[in-house]
Amino acid sequence: MTFDTRITKVIEYSGLTASDFADEIEVQRSNISHITSGRNKPSLDFIKKIKNKFPELSWDWLINGEGDMLEKQEKAYEKTTPKKEITTTPPLDLFSFANQDINENLNLEKHKISNNAPESPIQVEPTEKKNITHSQPLAYKETLYTCQNTDNKKVKIKRIVIFFEDGTFESFEG
Repeated sequence: MTFDTRITKVIEYSGLTASDFADEIEVQRSNISHITSGRNKPSLDFIKKIKNKFPELSWDWLINGEGDMLEKQEKAYEKTTPKKEITTTPPLDLFSFANQDINENLNLEKHKISNNAPESPIQVEPTEKKNITHSQPLAYKETLYTCQNTDNKKVKIKRIVIFFEDGTFESFEG
């Protein structure tokens, strides 16, 4: 029995259309068409995807065409029986630890501030503005750019866009 006939039998066994079968085992639909037509041979990854979705299929039959299509009931039952899962809390990511530490530190700081608060308010004196007397103006070089119209056609400006250092811009349309 060839690969294409075995894959066709698996599709019939699943009770799905070829398109639905491709979606079920998470392969491109064209892969199913190429394999069942005999154009391509299935890859190991393709066969593993089938076996993962249908664990009751026999490896020997799927790969070599030997033996029965389905494994014996005892083996299939052992593989499909769910094992007891141990539930654990998911590990926290880097940022949740940081947020937790920040929240704890803020609570501690609030507690310290409320316990160590002085009885009289602290007076804050305004700082004086210092004038810089020995400053020099920045060198400014004015550069003029001129455009010359070589065709002697009357040209109008349609739009001017100014880009600022902070990444914003303004657009002026005429």
